[in-house]
Amino acid sequence: MVHASPRRRALRRTAGAVGAVTLLVLGAAPAGAADSDHDGLVMGRIGPIDGVKPGSELTLPGTFTNTRSAALDKVWMSWSVTQGLSYSFPTPSNCGTMNVGGADETARSYVLVCEFDQTVNPGVVYAPEGLKLRVEDSALNDELVTTVSSSRIQPGTEGDGDGSPTPGTGPAVKLVERPEETPATPGSTEPYWAKTTVTAKSTADFQVTGAHLKGKVGDTVPLTVKFTNAGPGWVAGEPYESVTHFHIKMPAGTTVTQASCKSEGEGAYVCGTSNSWLNANEEISRTFKLKINKAVPGAKGSVTLEKKSRPFDPVKSNDSADILLDVEGADTTGGSGSTSGSGGSGTSGSGSSGSTSGSGGSGSAASGGSGSTSGSGSTSGSGTSATGGSSASGTSGSSATGGDLAETGSGSTLPLAAAAAGAVVLGAGGVLVARRRAARQR
Repeated sequence: MVHASPRRRALRRTAGAVGAVTLLVLGAAPAGAADSDHDGLVMGRIGPIDGVKPGSELTLPGTFTNTRSAALDKVWMSWSVTQGLSYSFPTPSNCGTMNVGGADETARSYVLVCEFDQTVNPGVVYAPEGLKLRVEDSALNDELVTTVSSSRIQPGTEGDGDGSPTPGTGPAVKLVERPEETPATPGSTEPYWAKTTVTAKSTADFQVTGAHLKGKVGDTVPLTVKFTNAGPGWVAGEPYESVTHFHIKMPAGTTVTQASCKSEGEGAYVCGTSNSWLNANEEISRTFKLKINKAVPGAKGSVTLEKKSRPFDPVKSNDSADILLDVEGADTTGGSGSTSGSGGSGTSGSGSSGSTSGSGGSGSAASGGSGSTSGSGSTSGSGTSATGGSSASGTSGSSATGGDLAETGSGSTLPLAAAAAGAVVLGAGGVLVARRRAARQR
């Protein structure tokens, strides 16, 4: 299999004698989509493909017209899909596949390039025959970009591989005429590429895990909180931005001496994802060190996902979890410090709400202690026992995949800029990647 985020991956199209390089930024309009760039080859539009079932197969879409006055004796087509999709067939001998991305700022994607050594007449609609698209178990909101060219299409050399597709060994595939389709007319300004979305009937469950800490006054204890995309779908965010953020409120009576996330003041921190995408079953840990200054009966903090629309995530009971703190020798007769409202103490794994009243409201402790939780809203139970949370290992704060986009304090969305001319896009992209990488190292 081959999988990357076509919206963040470039295909290089070498244009014969001119040797021009056109940058096609997948997910945005490519630079220079003029007649001289697509050589009179026009892709037909591809509508959204919605409601597909994971594990199913689809016919790989893509039709084109030769709007020139003369026939061509050879054309190339390529398909690039995000990682929830793949190609379901033995790769034909006149095609090649490669895995792109999977590192730095780019998620994995699959690229398929086919060479059709046959006559392509003007004014006729053509499509490849027998190519299938597989919807993977991790599919959710994916993209497909199709291109056609009269010159060889060479995928970029970034990411996995050396930039040369692995040739297939299956029976060669051919182009067939589509007489029922309306051909593009000469002089058409339609581009040589087409992009579409492929939406699967699936979900992705974002969840957080708190912790149960123990120690004496004066101790410094480690804290680890976790964020998980429990899948089954993978999720792509905006380029160079965290897919989501989660907020941490430390227990009363403690001071943070070491943190792996951005401080928001008064014992509050915001953490982000390591990349601008989340694979299915990906887990991210963030670590802290807390000094226990004094015993506050019933003291607890919280970890909560940001209040952002996630229509793909219908499970809300695990969007927050408690950070409990037991101080040795403290008077615990004042009760557990449960928050007001239904749901009990919020320490059980049943997913009961235990919510604080109002945004930022503090839950009053039972008789005998303050138990303030001054949270940022609902602290509904995570569905996991508080004692099941990690008590931390004391290691430095880093995710399993490295880095933390949230440490820059930037928002979680960034509109995708339209692609500019080749050199400008490449230069700006390099500066942006360098800045983001530098920010994550702070």
